[in-house]
Amino acid sequence: MSKFTPFSDESATLTIGKLNVENRLDRVSLFGDLDLTLDQRGLEQAKTLQSLLNRVVEELESRTLPEVLPAAPVVKVNNPF
Repeated sequence: MSKFTPFSDESATLTIGKLNVENRLDRVSLFGDLDLTLDQRGLEQAKTLQSLLNRVVEELESRTLPEVLPAAPVVKVNNPF
């Protein structure tokens, strides 16, 4: 697995099959789909996903967390057109 440190930057991404993982400072976003097939490739993908989720959980457990993350403020900008 590539160097993906959860909650460490605003640009790291990871792809497992058709599942995309995007890193942010306040969240890790997963979208897409992943079929864990009954073969060596499925096992490799499952282990990659397991490793990623273990690191996310470890990072979450190492911090003092709010009950719910507050919504980001909406910033209104002028239409550039």
